[in-house]
Amino acid sequence: MIHLNLVREGQGPVVVLSHALGCDLHMWDGVAPLLARDFTVLRYDHRNHGRSDVVAGALTMQTLAQDAADLIAREAGGAPVHFVGLSMGGMTAQALALSHPQLLRSVVIANSASYYPDRAPWQARVETVQAQGIAAIAPGAVARWLTPEFAASAHGAALARQLHDTLVATDPQGYIAACQGVAAIDFRESNRKIALPTLVIAGARDEATPPAMSQEMVAAIPGAKLAAVEAAHLSAVERPAEFAQVLKDFFATL
Repeated sequence: MIHLNLVREGQGPVVVLSHALGCDLHMWDGVAPLLARDFTVLRYDHRNHGRSDVVAGALTMQTLAQDAADLIAREAGGAPVHFVGLSMGGMTAQALALSHPQLLRSVVIANSASYYPDRAPWQARVETVQAQGIAAIAPGAVARWLTPEFAASAHGAALARQLHDTLVATDPQGYIAACQGVAAIDFRESNRKIALPTLVIAGARDEATPPAMSQEMVAAIPGAKLAAVEAAHLSAVERPAEFAQVLKDFFATL
């Protein structure tokens, strides 16, 4: 079994936080302490990211879902968990909700997608990383992750630097495998079979996964609710208090 780096905080019902492509569990630094007042918060690094194992070969969102399922079974004490995924973490959530519903109390899919009609930008990104390394794509990625005015603030600039450094430190081959796994997603039909309480969170200013992608997921998943956060792609980084409150409000309805 592969090693996944994990941080556990707080006490109460378990919430698992699953991060975006090219990030690590520190993406949740603003949200986790706010949730930990009422919940046990488990956040982890995906394989090929952060301090988790780098595993050679192809990667799918089903692979990441199985990693998450193994972690939940091992760490959550047997009760079903609230699973919160952002971007690639939200794709992991979509796969997990179908493959291991018994492990889940609810699903939150934030700043994510169920399908990419045009995979060419992903292929271009892979080719750039192959030729020039991750540093070549890092500034553009961080620029998509945060709104310009937030990134220009002192606090936002510090977070942008941290995100940049985390991305550049990611194993290039592991990152490429994750990019290809993200590009290949197609949950359009399988999402119709999700039978769990589901919240979809859109970033109102998200250019990487625009609000229309969130609306498509809400339309497909039976009973899914939609919430919006006034942020770009990494809404949990840019607006942690608002993001955490949206989660708490959703959990309170269950």
